[in-house]
Amino acid sequence: MTALAPSPTSTPAPARPRRTWVGVLVGVLLVLLAGASLFVGVSDVSPAALLRGGTGSDAAFLLVASRIPRTIAVVLVGASLGIAGLIMQMLVRNKFVEPSTTGVSEFATLGMLTTIVFVPGLAVVGKMAVAAAFGLLGTWVFLRVVRAVPVRQLVLVPLVGIMLGGVVAAVTTFVAYRLDLLQSLGQWSQGSFATVMQGRYEFVWIAGLMVVVAWVAADRFSVIGLGEEFATNLGLDYRRVVAVGMVVVAVITAAVLVTAGLIPFLGLVVPNVVSLIIGDNVRRAIPWVAGLGAVFVLACDLLARVIRFPYEIPLSVIVGVVGAVLFLWLLLRRRSGAH
Repeated sequence: MTALAPSPTSTPAPARPRRTWVGVLVGVLLVLLAGASLFVGVSDVSPAALLRGGTGSDAAFLLVASRIPRTIAVVLVGASLGIAGLIMQMLVRNKFVEPSTTGVSEFATLGMLTTIVFVPGLAVVGKMAVAAAFGLLGTWVFLRVVRAVPVRQLVLVPLVGIMLGGVVAAVTTFVAYRLDLLQSLGQWSQGSFATVMQGRYEFVWIAGLMVVVAWVAADRFSVIGLGEEFATNLGLDYRRVVAVGMVVVAVITAAVLVTAGLIPFLGLVVPNVVSLIIGDNVRRAIPWVAGLGAVFVLACDLLARVIRFPYEIPLSVIVGVVGAVLFLWLLLRRRSGAH
């Protein structure tokens, strides 16, 4: 009896890059960029200066009072804004939205102007609360507009948000101009970490707390991303989850606004890049979005410090240019049907 010849096996398809290694790469970049952020600047805070001067030196004081708070703020802002964009995309079921393309940031800025006009001596926590309330209003208005306007193409949804934000920003600028408050408003609306130091960055920890809230409710956000009818059929309280998402987005936007100002496109680009790597599961995506968002802002912040050293370019300029290019690439990629 002759033995049967083994059947030919098909050649396995090339394996996708291991997500573990990509995650390790993001973690390594986060550590390296955070370390570089501690020592890059006009003043000498190098390890040699710290060892030479000891704990009582000016270098040690600058490290504790400025560089460490700044680095922590950059990491928290990058992580939280990425999560805000991810949650906003689940709420709207659109990959091209985030706080700066839906009018939420502009509404929060209007709230900040309101406090400057009517309660100029209000504490920062009060200003953040008012900005969060206006951001919550902006999220609600955008969701209502998107539901009311029949939008046939996904790429038109962020354009509706940009137009809504443009109207609110125009009103804000006009009021600030009439009241001679453009300079005061610009201090809050221009994204930069140059003034972050000990005692002036702690509110961004509230944004970090919202990341934890998003992590707890991650599975619910994944379900509502499939639509209201599907979520309701599964027994999920759709309106309650949407309300939680709106609060998370508004609080993060307000906390970042009072700490570092407006930073555009971050919440749009980072979740889309993560989606290309691991898919749309929110619970699985949150650590990736947080890590990649922190890496992105750290890299842009370092560029802002070294491009015109010893002068510093506003971070919003660097993030805006890089984010706009990536946004355009995502739009063209979606139009071509590649994703």
